Formats: sequence, structure tokens, C-alpha cells
Amino acid sequence: MVIEGGDARHLARSLRARPGESIEVVDPDGFLLDVRLDAVSVERVEGQVVGRRAHQPEPASRITIAIANLPAPSLEHVLSRCTEAGAHAFVVFNADRSVGRGEKLERWTTICREAAMLAGRLRVPEVSAASSVEAVVGAVDSAVLLARESTRRLADVAQPRDVALLIGPEGGWTERELELAPETATLGPRNLRADTAAVVALAIALAARGD
Repeated sequence: MVIEGGDARHLARSLRARPGESIEVVDPDGFLLDVRLDAVSVERVEGQVVGRRAHQPEPASRITIAIANLPAPSLEHVLSRCTEAGAHAFVVFNADRSVGRGEKLERWTTICREAAMLAGRLRVPEVSAASSVEAVVGAVDSAVLLARESTRRLADVAQPRDVALLIGPEGGWTERELELAPETATLGPRNLRADTAAVVALAIALAARGD
């Protein structure tokens, strides 16, 4: 087996892999490979497959996290942790009260890729950008906007299986944005930071669908 490019750099620099060590490599066909390393450099890693077992970590439900643009540390936390937990995709949009600005799709994709590798996922969630709540709602088949004041709990929303969860900025939604929501749900009476709300919402949505 040969690993090149960014994955080789990650193994050599971040994980400090060495010849003779064994690592686990995810095969997109649904297997977890045990690989014994023969040679390691930042350009190329070579090894022998010494074991293989079935590996199906992907949730059956496709939950998209649509989150208002946040300051970089908070947004990157959302991308990393929600990728680990099983998010299908991300949409970063500009809410009326967004503090974070600008699109950094390459950086965001790298974060998701590294988190997917850490979690042993078969796929890397796609990250896209949208200009507003309206753009997100118009681009997805089903959307649920999370609002603390909603009368319905997200834990009680198990259908449809594939859904986009809309998470607002730290300053909250404006009345205009709330009126655009096709459906709303609450995580409970406590006031959560946006990055906390994203992780909690994803966990609840997956659990409600048996994933």
C-alpha cells in the first residue's frame, strides 16, 4: 500500500509514524485495514496490509449542520467535532447577526478531513457556503431551525431521516429569520453557545433516528 500527498504528510509530521509501526487505514469500500509501515516520508508512506475487517461507521441518516458563520475558533470546533460525531455535510451561512465573515472553504475542508481520519469515517463531509438563511432553506429538501422558544423538542423530530439543522449565531436569530423557518425545534430551556448547540443537536438528531 502507498499513501501520498496530504495523508502522507499528516502521518509523518502530525502522527510521527515510523517504519515498523502498524496503523489502521480506512478503505472506502467498507473495511478497516491493518497496515505495517515499511517506509515513511512526508511525500510517501509505504506499507503492507496484514489484516482486514468490516468497518461501517457511517450513519444511515444524512444530517447536515447549517451554521451561522462564527469566529474561527468556534466554527472550527463545530466542523471538527460534528465530523467526528457523524455529520453528513456542513453549510456555513451569513446570518443577520453573524460575527464571523468570509469563506475559508479550503481550510474548513482540511479540518473536516483530519477529523474524519481521526474518527475512522469512510467519507469526508462536504463543506459549502451560503449567503443567508433564505439561501439555505431554498437549497435543502427539509430544514429545522433550532430556537430555544420552540414548543417542539428536537428529540421528538425523527422524520424525515435526512434533514438540515439550522443553528444561529451567538447573538441569536432575528425576527425576520425566525419567520422564514419552515419548522422549528428546541434543545431545551438552557442557553447554549452556538458551537455547543451544534454538537448537541447532531447527537440528538442521530439518536432520534437510531444512528
